Parts: sequence; structure tokens; C-alpha cells
Amino acid sequence: MSTGSRSESQPLLDLQRLLVTVRRRRRTWLSLGLLGLLLGAAVAVLLPAPPTAVTQLLVVHEDDQPSDGGSLMRTDIALLQTTRVATAALELLGSPERPTDFLKTYEGTAITGNVLQLTVKGSSDDDALARTTALAEAFIADHVQRVQAAADAEAKALSDQRDRLQKELSEVDSTIASTEAEFGTETAPQLETLYARRADLAAQVSELGRRADEAGIGAPRVAAGTQIVDAPRMLPGSLRSTVALNALIGLVLGLAAGLTLTAITGVVRDRPVLRREISAHLGASVVAQLSRPRRGPARLWRRSPGVTRRARTAATLARLVRENGTGGSAAVSLLDLGSPRTTADLALDIARALAADRPVTVVDDLPGQHLASRVTSAEPIRVVAFDDAAAGDGDTPAAGSRRRVGLGSVAPGTAWTDLRRLGGETLLVVRAGHANTAWLHTVARQLADSRIPIIGVVLVDPDPRDQSDGTLWDGLHTALRGRGAPAGGSAAPGGGNSNGNGGVVHDGDLPTKRFPPVGSAGLRGTV
Repeated sequence: MSTGSRSESQPLLDLQRLLVTVRRRRRTWLSLGLLGLLLGAAVAVLLPAPPTAVTQLLVVHEDDQPSDGGSLMRTDIALLQTTRVATAALELLGSPERPTDFLKTYEGTAITGNVLQLTVKGSSDDDALARTTALAEAFIADHVQRVQAAADAEAKALSDQRDRLQKELSEVDSTIASTEAEFGTETAPQLETLYARRADLAAQVSELGRRADEAGIGAPRVAAGTQIVDAPRMLPGSLRSTVALNALIGLVLGLAAGLTLTAITGVVRDRPVLRREISAHLGASVVAQLSRPRRGPARLWRRSPGVTRRARTAATLARLVRENGTGGSAAVSLLDLGSPRTTADLALDIARALAADRPVTVVDDLPGQHLASRVTSAEPIRVVAFDDAAAGDGDTPAAGSRRRVGLGSVAPGTAWTDLRRLGGETLLVVRAGHANTAWLHTVARQLADSRIPIIGVVLVDPDPRDQSDGTLWDGLHTALRGRGAPAGGSAAPGGGNSNGNGGVVHDGDLPTKRFPPVGSAGLRGTV
């Protein structure tokens, strides 16, 4: 690709790449979702919920107001979660359990402004019911006791106030009696004031006495109204519904964690998956794309579409080798990056296509594929290890009549200086999303230093929704479309020399001519 196009500013976050990465790594987040589902179901089975009982209380408040807004009930719930109520309930049960531990086994919920629901857990059904009953009775007793204590305090305060006024009334009576005895009726104005004061004090003493008597009675409405309105009962527990609910929660959490992890790693790892990105980083056009070989039982009854595409790619490359190769020279090598099985299959397909004309020698430097065992003795194909070919053990008196196809790898640890012995030109077989950007740049730089032109990239496992263009329009001297020149041409594109068969003999990296964009003025000039 041209320098200008490579230097274009890249977005800080490429949403297209992010979506492609998430879609391609669906195995990861689906596996995490499945793991969460299984863990949720396992927790429900291995750690079942303890038996739980529930009851409802009607709580009457002496200060109930329509505008209360539930503050009184929130106060009751807060008091329910105190060690005082827990200790009283444990005393009713006769249990030595610590109140702080008992507090963790129950909770209160406000149903309405006067209805309180208690939910209590126990070691068994009977234990849960007993704990619920004891807690309800302890709370009712505490609530009534608090109301009664407030009423008693109010009654005592009223009685004290009545006693003070009664004492003052007695003093006023004594003053009136002494004044009448001493002055008679001559002090009538003064007596009228004392009489009025005595009447007022008498009325206050009477009122305070009445209120003290009423307060002493307590709050019978509260005591009688606060009661258990729904007897303690066990909550229905269904193992099937519990397992389903826990599994659903685990599935949602697993999918969320998997998608988050996939998105983060897709941004951090920076592994190109789009054709345009791989083409730009390697400096070569994508000439074909193949799907990954099927794994598992599916490969036994389903024919991969990659087999047809691989055969088509092999036929194209074999035709180019016939047109451009001379004698026994290696016309092209196949170098793998992330998909050795596909690379080996493609090399064998090319060798079998070339074997229709003359015998073929495959120089195998791809670890772990064992191509020799996949070629029958009836086929005019000979697989030679790279070490044997370098030592000359693979050559025969008739070696000049054989074509050679090299097979190697550009994975980390590659001996770069040996790649030219596999072929003067190469076809890279790259798995999308396998290598990061830095390694793709390393491969392109090392091949350029070794003077091995990249005639094209075969992309393995591409994204099926990738609509980007992987063609370098200014790389005609190495592109496959520039190698199909008619026979007898005397000039090679890019300044190369013709080999007599219409192909191009490359000696190192050839210059690339960059064309400026064609504007409207250029179009008018060509008419």
C-alpha cells in the first residue's frame, strides 16, 4: 500500500474491529456463559437454601397519621434488627445462640404502613417455625412494652403536675381564709382575684387528674391491636425453580463477564482481523481466503467450503508456477502464520496440480505436519525435509526435470536466512486474528530484507461479514494480477526483466510506482 494510505490517522477505538473480535471470539464468551449457568445450577443443588418460615404482624401505632409516609414502620424494622429483640426471642426459645448470629437469620419487610412481614431461616422446618413464632412474640412484647412505658411516663408527669397545682390551690385557699378573717368584706377586690385564681387552679387540677387516670390505663388500642395476623408458615421451596433461577443468573453474569473480557482483550491485544488491516501491515494483497478446517465430529459428515476454495487457489498458483518457473527452480514457496494444517493441505494441492505435467519435489520445513505420510507412492510427488534438500540429499540425476515447492513457517523462532532456499517468491498463508500488528510488521520487514517478494496473502478463517478491500492497488509488480502478462512480453512491470515466458524475474524488492488520485480535471483530460 502507498505511504500516504499507511500514514492515515487511525481511530482510537475501531468499533468495526471490536465488533468483529467479539463475534469471532464467541466461543470464549459463550463458554463463560455456559460456565456461569452450570455454576449457578451447581450452587443451587450443592448449597440449597435453608428452610424459611414467614409470618405477618399487624402493628398499631398510637401516633398514626395519614401523612406518616411509612416512617413509623421503618422505625419498627430498625428496632427489630437490635440485639434486644433478638435476645428476647432467644430467651423464649431457650437457645444459647448468640444474638448477633441470630440477627443474620431473619429480616423484616414493610408490606403496608401497619403490616410487617418477618422472614426467618432455621436448620429445619420445625426450627424455622419456632424461631418465627418466638421472634414475633418478642417483637410484639417489646412494642407494647415501649408504648406502655411511654404511657406510664406521661401519667407520672401529669400526676406530678397535678400535685404541684393542688399544693398551690391549697395555698390559695389558706390565703383566702386568712384574708376573710382579718379584713372581712372590706377587701372584696382582693378576694375576687383570689377566688378567680382558686377556680382556675381547681379546674386545672381536675383536668390533670383526668388525663393522669387515662394515661395510667396505658394504650389498650395498641396492646390489643398489635398481633399476629398470619400464622407462621413455611415458604414453598422448589428445587427445580431454584435451580432454574440460579442458572439464569449465572448465565447472565457469565455472558456479561465474557463479553467484557473479550472486548477488553480485543482492544489491548491489537490482533488485526480485517482484510484491509492485514494487507496494509504485510504490504501485500489478499488473493484468497479460506475457512478453517472443521473440528470435531462435524468434519466427518460435512464438507468444508474451504476445500473448494483451496482447490481453486491451488489451481491458480499452479498455473502461475507453470508460466513463470524454469527448469527445477522453485517458483513459489508457501509460508505459514497461524494455520499450519491449511498451509500443508494447500501445498499438497499445488503439488498434485503441478504433478500432472512433471514430477514435483516438496521441500518440507513446516513442523508437525508429516507430509511424507500423506503422499502415496503412486503419486509423482516427493517430500523432502529441508535439511536433506539443503545438503543435496534430495536431488537425483533427474532433479532438473522436477518442480520444487517450498513449505515453511514465519512464526516466532523462524530462521529468516533459510527462507530464500524454499523459494524466491512466497505466498503467505495467514490466519486472521492470530498475530499482532508488531509481528506482521516483523514478517514483512524480514522478508524484504531477505529479498523475498510477497506475491499475495491467503487469509484463513476470515470474518464472513468483512466487506473491507484487501488489495494493494500500487503493488502491481508483486500482485498476482500483474503476473499474468501475455507470453512474449519484453518489458516487465516495475522495471523487471522478462524471463521469456511472459513472467517476471525479480531480483530483490522492486520499486513501486504510486499514482495520484484521479480528479475531475484528470477525467476531462483523458476524454
